[in-house]
Amino acid sequence: QVQLVESGGGSVQAGGSLTLSCGVSGYTGGRYCLGWFRQTPGKEREAVATIDSDGSTNYARSVKGRFTISQDSGKKSLILQMHNLKAEDTEMYYCGARVGYGGAWCYVANIRWHDFDYWGRGTQVTVSS
Repeated sequence: QVQLVESGGGSVQAGGSLTLSCGVSGYTGGRYCLGWFRQTPGKEREAVATIDSDGSTNYARSVKGRFTISQDSGKKSLILQMHNLKAEDTEMYYCGARVGYGGAWCYVANIRWHDFDYWGRGTQVTVSS
């Protein structure tokens, strides 16, 4: 059973930066896809960045060049560095895990939130203009 716990959200002015972390535990090996998603009430949860077990990363067009997803060397943490934040980045952010998939199955354009097996509880990011 994979467990995910997000931290690092908060409030920042437009143009600022935040770093989100997601502690990952219970992983027992094999291919996987980890992702950061975001959601506002009434809208579907959308993927913003993914990384697979080979270290390949993929980004939504809206965040490419501003956000960077990474894992620590021990694969115990999933990181999302966010720069040049905009008001429209204001959402609840979640980390998710999908076990047994990687490669093209981990591309932002190819995934849906309901494909993911495990979720954290989320952390709020608020960007004021």
